[in-house]
Amino acid sequence: MSEHFSEARRWPAGIEKLMSFIPARLRRGRAVVPVVRLSGVIGAVTPLRPGMSLSGVARTLERAFSVKNAKAVALVINSPGGSPVQSRQIYLRIRQLAEEKKLKVLVFVEDVAASGGYMIACAGDEIFCDPSSILGSIGVVGGSFGFQELIKKVGVERRLYTAGAHKAMLDPFLPENPDDVTRVKALQKEIHAIFIALVKQSRGARLKGADDMLFTGEYWAGETSVSLGLADAIGDLRSTLRARFGEKVQTPLIAPASGMLSGLLGRRSPGALAVDGLSSLPEEAISALETRAIWAKFGF
Repeated sequence: MSEHFSEARRWPAGIEKLMSFIPARLRRGRAVVPVVRLSGVIGAVTPLRPGMSLSGVARTLERAFSVKNAKAVALVINSPGGSPVQSRQIYLRIRQLAEEKKLKVLVFVEDVAASGGYMIACAGDEIFCDPSSILGSIGVVGGSFGFQELIKKVGVERRLYTAGAHKAMLDPFLPENPDDVTRVKALQKEIHAIFIALVKQSRGARLKGADDMLFTGEYWAGETSVSLGLADAIGDLRSTLRARFGEKVQTPLIAPASGMLSGLLGRRSPGALAVDGLSSLPEEAISALETRAIWAKFGF
């Protein structure tokens, strides 16, 4: 009898050991919150240094929202912005998946969620940030250079042939045309209005600042962002999820495909050199400088 009793006492320990070999997301009784990192400049900075895009993150998002027993999905965002189109498409995909799977989206801002990065953050039902995080920059920016005087000095003649009165609009080798600037500003204003509407729809009554403050392109640190309603609270991922779902909450990181299979599918890491190697180094250096300039705007 004592032998049977001793054997029975060993069963719970044996079961616990066996359970440790089962992936966390498949264990019953434990809350699971899959985590997806969305980091970097949004859109194609240059062909050699592609940034975050819907095509690059769609599969990862779908996998995260399909995790068994998930109680919510956590997004960790660190982006200074970029393409308004890609930003909005990623936002829409997140909201579509959240509604389809009936899951809350919790966003955690790291260094920065600005411009398009903040647009994506608005896909969260709640936004958390660090006191030193930077949020906002709700605006539209575009720029170019004027080289017309430079080519004169080096003796270069500009030859340009177009069909359409505005086909060469903002050509950097031609003098700036005030009418072209007016058209571009009208386009920016239209895109800005779309951005503002998205923020208002997502944040609703939580927004506390006036329009002429929130939507000027200005950005703020974490505490001020919370007071303005751009974020909901100061908090980090681990502490927030443990407080909400329990100390044993599982937070599997859902990473993009990598390795041999990824290569066979034609994917390439952002910034990877082209096949011709050294011949692409100048373009790669320019791409790196462009990316650095975008981050530098926010002090990073």
